[in-house]
Amino acid sequence: MYLFTSEAVSAGHPDKCADIIADSIVDRLLQLDPESKVATEVFISGKHVIIGGEVKTSVTLDDTFYEDIVQKAFEQIGYPEAGFDRGETFFPDEAEIHTYVSIQSPDITMGVVKEDDEIGAGDQGMMFGYASSERDDLMPIAFSYAREIRDVLYAYALKHPETFGVDMKTQVVMDYGTKENFDNCKPQHIQKIIVAIAHNKDIEQKEVQTLVKKIIIENVAFDAGHFNEEKITFYINNTGRFVQHSPIADSGLTGRKVVCDTYGGYAPIGGGSQSSKDYSKVDRTALYAARWLAKHIVAAGLAKKALVQISYVIAETKPSSVTVDTQHTGLTKLKDEELSKIIADRFSLSPRWITEKFGLDRPSKERFLYADIAAKGQIGYPEYPWEILDELEWFKGLKG
Repeated sequence: MYLFTSEAVSAGHPDKCADIIADSIVDRLLQLDPESKVATEVFISGKHVIIGGEVKTSVTLDDTFYEDIVQKAFEQIGYPEAGFDRGETFFPDEAEIHTYVSIQSPDITMGVVKEDDEIGAGDQGMMFGYASSERDDLMPIAFSYAREIRDVLYAYALKHPETFGVDMKTQVVMDYGTKENFDNCKPQHIQKIIVAIAHNKDIEQKEVQTLVKKIIIENVAFDAGHFNEEKITFYINNTGRFVQHSPIADSGLTGRKVVCDTYGGYAPIGGGSQSSKDYSKVDRTALYAARWLAKHIVAAGLAKKALVQISYVIAETKPSSVTVDTQHTGLTKLKDEELSKIIADRFSLSPRWITEKFGLDRPSKERFLYADIAAKGQIGYPEYPWEILDELEWFKGLKG
């Protein structure tokens, strides 16, 4: 055996609630003023929702602005669910919202706002992009299965709030058989599936287990050979009961689920989270660009895996480094250092370039909303602009 495990959490998880509220603020401010600069954090404990941070915008802000966002975010997430009483789940009408938001430091603004409509990096830092040939979407497999199991269970919970709550976590243990298979993107089969899902207090544990398995089997499209129910050990609500849930049972904080937001532990994470930040913050923009680059490298057949690091200096427009690591899976004569230089020379990768390429200053229902991305994950869904392989022919040309 050679095992690798990844985890996913639902929109109703307290940490995700905080991320979704923070990104709902980003969505609203950028829709009203595309030049807004936003860096707010959210902490939820019990019935208290605390919003702090810095904002620079032409929009008039008051407590009502934030209260409206919080209420709508919780309702969209699915709180409160019909099958749960007060004391078992979060009721938005009981939320006590505290705002401590100040104006962004002029020292930061001076470095971000440049001549010629350019944007300087809002902070220093390094971000990573990753892609793997384990799946057609070039995402790592255990993580993708954990997210897909989460997605089908969450969808069921939204339709059947009398049965399940929207607070849940999923985990998948994938057996690669050998380290060589892991290195060469050859997963063998799922060994364990772990689920924690809030449920109505009147539903017996055995019924929960049976229903969860049924939902997974009928709705997740596992690749051939990966799912054999008889060979998989299921751990479903392993304490035996999960009734009290939501932020009243566990606190939530922005940026605490960055592994679930990105690659499920298959790749390093950068210096900061994506949620709560506008497009001038390279923690967000460079993650998207790095994933876009890594995905192109693998899709073009240059390597089986690709890890791309992009780093920045605050107030500078161009990256301080662009590094490609194909993890000894390269399929061309190009060395990683050569590929790194070719990519750095070809693509600007400035915050403005990334923003315009992916439309990061224009969140909308028609294109994407940051709050929806916070709920599902920052990368890996085909509708995201940074998942589109629009430079594939150029990358294929590097094969020589």
